[in-house]
Amino acid sequence: MPFSAELYESIAGAPDVPTGLPLVILLTGFTDAGNAVSGLIEHLHETTAPQPLIVFDNDVLLDYRARRPIAVFDQDHLTEFRPARLDLSLAHDALGQPFLLLSGYEPDFAWNAFSDAVLSFAEGFQASSVTWVHSIAMPVPHTRPLGTTVSGNRRDLIAAHSVWRPRTQVPATAGHLLEYRLIEQDVRVAGFVLLVPHYLADTEYPDTVLAAADKLMVATGLVLRMDEVQQHREEYLARVEEQVRGNDELTQMLHTLERRHDAYMAGREEGVDSDERFDERDLPSADELAAELERYLASRRPGEEDKHA
Repeated sequence: MPFSAELYESIAGAPDVPTGLPLVILLTGFTDAGNAVSGLIEHLHETTAPQPLIVFDNDVLLDYRARRPIAVFDQDHLTEFRPARLDLSLAHDALGQPFLLLSGYEPDFAWNAFSDAVLSFAEGFQASSVTWVHSIAMPVPHTRPLGTTVSGNRRDLIAAHSVWRPRTQVPATAGHLLEYRLIEQDVRVAGFVLLVPHYLADTEYPDTVLAAADKLMVATGLVLRMDEVQQHREEYLARVEEQVRGNDELTQMLHTLERRHDAYMAGREEGVDSDERFDERDLPSADELAAELERYLASRRPGEEDKHA
């Protein structure tokens, strides 16, 4: 395989891996609305005890100028250097069920070599399925469950969970390439795209982490502990509701989004072609909602503590 010698390193003393495990892929990069992927990666690292099997080489895959490592500076000296990490690990869910977790940054370079490597891992470990998740901003209300668009070759998941099925061209991610190549190899694969309210897309939105975890559990049969995220969700939504209640224009925009969302969902249930019932041009833009939030924050009394979502 091209670049294999320098693309990744196998970890000495890594645990033995049973064959037939589900492979979960979580890559941050081009879009991560609501911090769905980065939030779930952090949560899984804290709750599933991942044991690294393979670590990819940053010098081959990462553009440091675009995504710089973190250096910790303490008054007059550096105390830590934190490079980004992309690795394949063996993890265990709340019931002790093992699964493979490929998580970290989306590669900037060598996509073909990277996809060759992942396909070889899926084949070598005889992965039972591959599931990946990412998120995009959409003009939808936070007061309704997060919708998803589902791709891949698992028709049951597409039929049950895909609420929006556009025909369009999108900027590709490494995840798209992996899905395309995996389907060519007849691997069972599903990609979930979370449709995140665009006025919350730049925040750490707990619902996105909960929704991403839910889709992974549906696709793989894993059981993930989400209690801590659920608690954070209640606090987050309370702050959002406070902001909305404090601004009549935001309240009206939210009601408009709710009406259009509900009409669209009703059309789906009636069997109406979604492309005929949903036109993004009819919905408020992200800039419009952002402008409303900015006007609200600017109108607050001087000295009043900001309460960001």
